[in-house]
Amino acid sequence: MNSLERIVITGIGLVSPNGNNWTEYRQALLDGRSGVSPYEIRYFGKTIAGICDFPATKYQSRKDIRRGTRAGSISIYCANEAIADSKINWEQIDKSQVGVFIGITEHGNVETENEIYNIKQFDYDCKMWSHFHNPRTVANNPAGEVTLNLGITGAHYCIGAACAAGNAGIIQGVQMLRLGEVDLALAGGVSESIHTFGIFAAFAAENALAYHEIPSQASRPFDKKRNGIVISEGGCIYTLERLTDAKKRKAKIYGEIAGYAMNSDATDFVLPNAERQIECMSKAINKAGLVPEQIDIVSTHATATTLGDIQEINALRNLFKNSDKTYINNTKSFIGHAMGAAGVLELAGNLPSLEDGIIHPTINCSELDPECEIRNLVIDKPHKVEKVNYILNNSFGMVGTNCVIIVGKVDQD
Repeated sequence: MNSLERIVITGIGLVSPNGNNWTEYRQALLDGRSGVSPYEIRYFGKTIAGICDFPATKYQSRKDIRRGTRAGSISIYCANEAIADSKINWEQIDKSQVGVFIGITEHGNVETENEIYNIKQFDYDCKMWSHFHNPRTVANNPAGEVTLNLGITGAHYCIGAACAAGNAGIIQGVQMLRLGEVDLALAGGVSESIHTFGIFAAFAAENALAYHEIPSQASRPFDKKRNGIVISEGGCIYTLERLTDAKKRKAKIYGEIAGYAMNSDATDFVLPNAERQIECMSKAINKAGLVPEQIDIVSTHATATTLGDIQEINALRNLFKNSDKTYINNTKSFIGHAMGAAGVLELAGNLPSLEDGIIHPTINCSELDPECEIRNLVIDKPHKVEKVNYILNNSFGMVGTNCVIIVGKVDQD
C-alpha cells in the first residue's frame, strides 16, 4: 500500500451541545448560538456545562443503553450517522475491513464514581458492585461498543491523548488506511466528561473552571475577563476512505487529510509550550507540502485559560507573521471544551468553509485581551472570503501532547 495514498472524509456524524447533525451544528455557529447551560452534579453542586441531548434510542435499545456507557452511546450515534451520511453500501461492505479509532481524554471515571456512589447506599458492600463495571471501564469501550452495535469485525481501539485525542483518532484512521489494514475507518473522538464530578472539582481546584452569571457567555477564549474552561460532552466521528475508493463510488468528499503531526512539550504537566506548538504546526504544514501563507483558517484550541490562550496566540503570531490571508477562529466559545471530542467537533464546524468560504466567528470576546491580539481574528460575526483551500486544526492536551491536522479542499470533477 502506498504510504502517501490520499485519504478523504466522506461522512460526518456528530453530537454537540448545540446540534446533533452537521447542518444544525454549523447553523448554530453562524448564528452565534451557544450550547452552554446550567448544570448540577452530585457532590460538586451547581455549575455550567455543554450538555448534549440526542436520540440515543435511534440506534440502540434501552437495554443496550443501560448496559453500556454514555461515551458508548455517543460513539454509536455518531458512527451510525457518519455511515448514513457517507451513503456507503453498509450491507455489502466487508465488516472485517472496517476499523474504529476513537480518541478519548479519559474513560471509566464516570462508571467508577457511579458504582462507588451505589455501594455507599449499602454500607460499601461490594456484592452490590455491578458485573458490567469491567466492560464499561476498559479503555477501548467506546470503540468496542460501536463494533458490537454495527457488527464490525475489523480492528478497534481508543487513543488516549488528552484533549488532542480527537485529532489523534483521525490520524490513526489515516495511517491504518495507508497501511492497507482497513478499507474504511470510523475515526474521531468522544467525551462523557460532564458526568464525572471529579473533573469539575479538579478544574475548580486549579482555578481553571469557568463561571458566569449568564451560562451561554461563560466560555470566553481570548477575552480579557475569561476565567476558565467550560466542561462539555459530545462526539464526532468521520468516515475516512482512500481517495481512489471514494471517487470510484462517486462519494461526496468533504475534504482531504492533507497533513498532520504530533509532538510533545516535555516541559510541564499542564502549562503549554508555544515553541513545541510552533514545531507541531510547522511539521504538519511541511508534511502537507505547504507554506504557512497557504493556510486559510486556523481553528484554535484556545480553552479560555489565561496562559493557554496567550501561548497559542504567541505561537500563531510567530508562524503566520507573514500571512495576511490566514484567518483565526475558535469553536469552544460556542460549545465549551468537549475534551476528547474537542478537535473533531471544531474541525466539523469549519469544514463547510471549504465550500462556502464563510468563516464562523469566535463569540463571547467582548473585550479582547491585548496579549491575545492577532491579525484576522474573527470575532462576533461570520467573515466571508473568496475561497478556502486549507484549514489547520489545533488540539493541545495535558502532559504536553500536541496534535495538528490540515484538511484541504478536493476537486471532485
